[in-house]
Amino acid sequence: MIFTDQMNRTIRLEAIPKRIVSLVPSQTEFLFDLGLENEVVGITKFCIHPEEWFRSKTRIGGTKTVNIEKVKALNPDLIIANKEENTQADIEALEKIAPVWISDISALSDAFEMMQQVGEICGKLQKADEIVQSIKSQFETFENPFKSSQSIPKVIYLIWKNPYLIAGKNTFIDDVLQRCGLENLTQTDRYPEWKPQESETPDFILLSSEPFPFKQKDLDELQNQFPQAKILLVDGELFSWYGSRLKLSVTYFKTLFK
Repeated sequence: MIFTDQMNRTIRLEAIPKRIVSLVPSQTEFLFDLGLENEVVGITKFCIHPEEWFRSKTRIGGTKTVNIEKVKALNPDLIIANKEENTQADIEALEKIAPVWISDISALSDAFEMMQQVGEICGKLQKADEIVQSIKSQFETFENPFKSSQSIPKVIYLIWKNPYLIAGKNTFIDDVLQRCGLENLTQTDRYPEWKPQESETPDFILLSSEPFPFKQKDLDELQNQFPQAKILLVDGELFSWYGSRLKLSVTYFKTLFK
């Protein structure tokens, strides 16, 4: 069987995979929701959902610090990775062990494509389609919470501190922010450093729970500098996990921006 991943790479499989290693937390949870309990044999230390897998599955290091020998010992017939989450050096080493399917996700449509393609590879296309349709219908009926505003609210979405890093354009987070009716204050791509300036006038500053765990003290610091902004501590998983956790995102956004 021949498949093309989201990096336009071709991988060849002899059969439906029976021993899968997942290097991406959001994709690991999706594999669980596909019902691949027996097939998934290895995950990262950041694959915290579902908890029973986190406790029972072999952990092969972090997303950017994969223990290649641990993966090799698991004798996988498929490794599922991501362009942004995993390093090129690790991917090149892992390709010598088993076929590596890589996702590349910067929009909700890419997430849907990933889920359907992984579902097909794993012989679970019908279940993958059900998950995709459930998420898609929620986003399609999600009303812009700011549609009555005179202008589109501007937002800064922080993912790291010391230095501050923010989610920029051409990221999955940016696409989600737009679907929430918000405009990203930065026009820089990917994850640029942000140096707060009093001349900036964000309507919202969102402090993510991951990868940096922002706390109330961080909110208070920024609130002093931007008294006019609404600053919120937000669940980063529901803004950035591009697997089946998206089933929870729209309900969360409705509550967050009510």
